[in-house]
Amino acid sequence: MEVYIPSFRYEESDLERGYTVFKIEVLMNGRKHFVEKRYSEFHALHKKLKKCIKTPEIPSKHVRNWVPKVLEQRRQGLETYLQAVILENEELPKLFLDFLNVRHLPSLPKAESCGSFDETESEESSKLSHQPVLLFLRDPYVLPAAGGNQTCHRLTALY
Repeated sequence: MEVYIPSFRYEESDLERGYTVFKIEVLMNGRKHFVEKRYSEFHALHKKLKKCIKTPEIPSKHVRNWVPKVLEQRRQGLETYLQAVILENEELPKLFLDFLNVRHLPSLPKAESCGSFDETESEESSKLSHQPVLLFLRDPYVLPAAGGNQTCHRLTALY
């Protein structure tokens, strides 16, 4: 998996102050997709990740001015952060994959150990389903023996 943050943009909002959105490019198994995240989402991810894996440093939460040079440094820092998480961990936690909108395989052991990025996901959905097993008290393919020699004839007759 490869991850880059090629760009960012300023987003105006009527409900709150404007904010910066970082465009994340994810390359996995020959496919590319993009995800957009705010810094606050990176920070929330970092807080959850550091509870279950070793994490690199994340760029400072507080930026004094919103000039392009400072935002470019934050973009580079966030890109380095994501790449370091990937490089330092053989198996990536489920919440990290969820953050990048990557479909994960249920066979990843660490995928369950760290929880989900979506706190509302139920525990039941991650459990394996079990089907009943059919049990035979005797081998159903062996015919009962009436006499020692007869069994051999019956079995050979079946073949």
